[in-house]
Amino acid sequence: MNKKIRVLVVDDSAFNRQSIAAMLQSSPNIEVLDTVADGREAIRSVTVHKPDIITLDLEMPNMDGFTFLRWLMANNPIPVIVVSSQSDTKSVFTALDLGAVDFLAKPTKKISNEINIIKDDLLKKVEIIAGLPVEKLMSRLKFISGDNKPDVHAHEEKATQKVIESSSIDLVAIGSSTGGPPALQSIISVLPEKFPVAIAISQHMPAGFTRYFAERMDKNSKVEVKEAEEGDNVNKGRVLISPGGYHLTFKRKGDSVKVNLKKRSVSDLYTPSVDVMMASASEVFENRVLGVILTGMGNDGKRGMREIKDKKGQTIAESEETAVVFGMPGEAIKDGSIDIILPLPKIAGEIIRRCIS
Repeated sequence: MNKKIRVLVVDDSAFNRQSIAAMLQSSPNIEVLDTVADGREAIRSVTVHKPDIITLDLEMPNMDGFTFLRWLMANNPIPVIVVSSQSDTKSVFTALDLGAVDFLAKPTKKISNEINIIKDDLLKKVEIIAGLPVEKLMSRLKFISGDNKPDVHAHEEKATQKVIESSSIDLVAIGSSTGGPPALQSIISVLPEKFPVAIAISQHMPAGFTRYFAERMDKNSKVEVKEAEEGDNVNKGRVLISPGGYHLTFKRKGDSVKVNLKKRSVSDLYTPSVDVMMASASEVFENRVLGVILTGMGNDGKRGMREIKDKKGQTIAESEETAVVFGMPGEAIKDGSIDIILPLPKIAGEIIRRCIS
């Protein structure tokens, strides 16, 4: 008999604690050890019960989720999934910086049975993230803090001299999910100012979060980063992030390529979809696409990377060594569509090398 995943639920709302616990207990693989109302109680519970994973609200009395996260990562690192309000956009990214692995957005701030909408995603994330080794969690924290920043200075110097026109790449298409925001930040933040290629990103993220994510990356990068809008030009040195709730695709108009956003349909498993973005990229840019698949659960991106490879484009996958969840890169690797497998600290340098020829 398999050992159950032991979960601690932290939320200042008694209704939400009860609702989240009930969702978790519906799985035969999960046991809820304790439910507590704030960070102080959570510290006591972690010390006593030693859970495998924690679901964490952020805005709480006595001790908030941020203070608790700092204590947890310094004293007893355990995977954390933030379960927070849609309006707490900035707070969610702060929590990811402090070591939370992933997040789910409550459908409303009000006490409501609508919270049960997140049940399937919650169970899926808990069952996958609970197995994250502590060593990988700590290594990821070092990377977020900048301790493991990639060395790309030689390539950067070459790029700042002039915009290179002879690169065989016109678009870098990057896909990611769980663990993706810090990984993407680490790559985009080191790209040189005159980076000669356009970049498109599909990160699994709910509507309402991608705009802030793009603005945040833009402040910390030398290249322009923005949430993609219908009709945006796909330009060299510009990073476009697919908005939550839409698929990012491309259409050619004369000599330029523009963004064509597609609304999600009821049957869509992931929105934005990495597969949809990469398939469109390979159709419009053909062999001049570099596909990059990063950490994430599931197999979104497997078909897209195959389409890029079949059109003679280039492909990179993050290695199991650094991927928070190896599902997405692992599936693409098994499919045989990957040119090179690299740990995250080496991916930015490889992108620069391939785009600045």
